[in-house]
Parts: sequence; structure tokens; C-alpha cells
Amino acid sequence: MENLVEAVATSYDDLLQASAMVFEARIQSKGQKTQQLDSALENLKDKTELFRVSCDRAEELVESMKQRIGSQSLVDEATGISHPTVENEDGSRSIPPISAVRLEQMSKAVRWLVIELQQHGGGSSGSGGGGGGFSGGATQIQPERSPEV
Repeated sequence: MENLVEAVATSYDDLLQASAMVFEARIQSKGQKTQQLDSALENLKDKTELFRVSCDRAEELVESMKQRIGSQSLVDEATGISHPTVENEDGSRSIPPISAVRLEQMSKAVRWLVIELQQHGGGSSGSGGGGGGFSGGATQIQPERSPEV
């Protein structure tokens, strides 16, 4: 993750430097089109694209981490790790109910992880169906509707 942050910072610095070069070339050319200005603009275009790519990679990492945190939360909720059991009126113990919105969010996180496993966990199988021991698409996973929710 540190490498990713460094890549974004470096590409940002390069973008700023390329912007300054365009500004200087424009001043020196007095607004006229010159080879130096064209070269500086082309360099700025390249640095802009490199910065965009580094930002996209960082965004992918953030989204991946959000999905993993969501799926871990789902596991914790399902196993009762994050919420202790509550005592019912009859003295029995159960996991406290969760909201339908929260359940849907966690279900989506699990679906995204299944898709990710199918795409990346399948090794060299290009079909996407053999990854991670899952067969079929992500549409097979549907949250069950509880009458209590």
C-alpha cells in the first residue's frame, strides 16, 4: 500500500512539474505555437495519463478493502463475534436482529467477493467459472428474506 501511495505522490509531482513547464514554454513563446510548447504540452498529456492510472489503482485498492471489511463484518454478524448474544424473554439466547438495509449491504459485499474470487482466484482458467471452488455466476447468491425483518 505504501508503494501505491508513493506512486500517486510521484505521479502528482511529475504532473505539477509538467504543468509548470507548459506555463514557462507559453511565456517564452509569447503565446505563439512553438516546438518547445508542443513538446511541453505532449509531456503534460503523458503525465496526466500516468497520474490518472495511479489514481485508478489506488481507487481499486480502496474498493477492494471496503469489500473485504464488509464481508468480514458479515461474518462477524453471522457468527455473533461483533455482537454478543441477547437473552430472550424465555431465558434462551439468540443473535440480535440486524436491519434489512445492513443485511443487503453485507450481501452485496459477499457477492462482490465471489465475483472477485471467480475472476482472480481461478488461476489460468479463463472461463471464470472455476475460480475458488465456486461454480456459476454471482446471481446464484440471493439474500434470504426473513419474515422478522
